[in-house]
Amino acid sequence: MTQAQLAQGTSPLLAVRDVSVVFGGIIALNGVSFDMHKGQILGLIGPNGAGKTTLFNCLSRLYQPSSGDILMEGVSILSRPPHRIAEIGIGRTFQNVALFPNLSVMDNVRVGAHSKTSSDIISDSLRLAWVRRSETSVNNKVHEILAYLDLEDVAHTVVSGLPFGTQKRVELARALAADPKILLLDEPAGGLNHEEVHVLGDLIRRIRDDRHMTVLLVEHHMGLVMSIADHVVALNFGKKLAEGTPAQVQADPDVIKAYLGSKDQ
Repeated sequence: MTQAQLAQGTSPLLAVRDVSVVFGGIIALNGVSFDMHKGQILGLIGPNGAGKTTLFNCLSRLYQPSSGDILMEGVSILSRPPHRIAEIGIGRTFQNVALFPNLSVMDNVRVGAHSKTSSDIISDSLRLAWVRRSETSVNNKVHEILAYLDLEDVAHTVVSGLPFGTQKRVELARALAADPKILLLDEPAGGLNHEEVHVLGDLIRRIRDDRHMTVLLVEHHMGLVMSIADHVVALNFGKKLAEGTPAQVQADPDVIKAYLGSKDQ
């Protein structure tokens, strides 16, 4: 039995409640609701402009919903600024890689680990004992994640000189370094070839199982979503179009028409 199956009947880890986002006169999201349970891989799909990235940006607090609420373990996250979202256990990657291009792989990943530390400029300057212990712990965590994602050979390489697929793994490593409860993956298969997508799917499942994380996946690559997701939510024009298992969503006539295509198109 999977972790997602064991989670059925329990309170959701994340609850999106009737969330709407309006930009001027444009309705980007219109009353979207769904639950995520601990241990799930949830796929969020829809055509371009469906509202997927808008919802992602609400979850990571880059956008403020016009109405509705988002609850993490029963507590609203909407009063939190973006720089304090990692500390409650939400980590993310970006559709367009958002690394520090002139830093090494190791330093980029170290940034993610530092989001959970509590040092300050005075303590760092004085090199207090607890700061040194914290730095040792961070370095150990960074080395462990680099090994986990097969990035040890490029640990000291500046990321701007790395292939795009490797940069995506570095960004994933940075997100994992913050020990998130929920990992938000924004188009992780973008720019990857067929073999890389297959490896990515195995890696996402392994991360869920090995590191006990819950994953929310926004992705256009339908084969990837349908092969690894436990649950799928389909959006179109800012509204929830369908929800269910991958098989249920694939068979939904509205989804076929709006996203997957139909014989009449």
